[in-house]
Amino acid sequence: MSGNPMREARAVLVLHPRCGAHARTTGEPCKAPAMANGRCRMHGGKSPGGPRGERNGAYRHGRRTQEAVARRRAGRALLRELLRLLADAKDDGAE
Repeated sequence: MSGNPMREARAVLVLHPRCGAHARTTGEPCKAPAMANGRCRMHGGKSPGGPRGERNGAYRHGRRTQEAVARRRAGRALLRELLRLLADAKDDGAE
């Protein structure tokens, strides 16, 4: 093994597959080395995020769970529908 270990490491890195994510402004592909999923660490590599629910250490309450958000949306939609029906009934009675 002759020479500089940095040069050898750089030679191996040059042959490594590239990320391939494209920049918004220039449209050129990212030149960072890709991981097993085909993207670099900056473009969607290492972690899919923390665990959901009580398995996450920062979990304090259920206010922001998907189920709670869906319940609130359904309640607001029902309230809007009721208010619309009341407004329609009020308009029909005034004629």
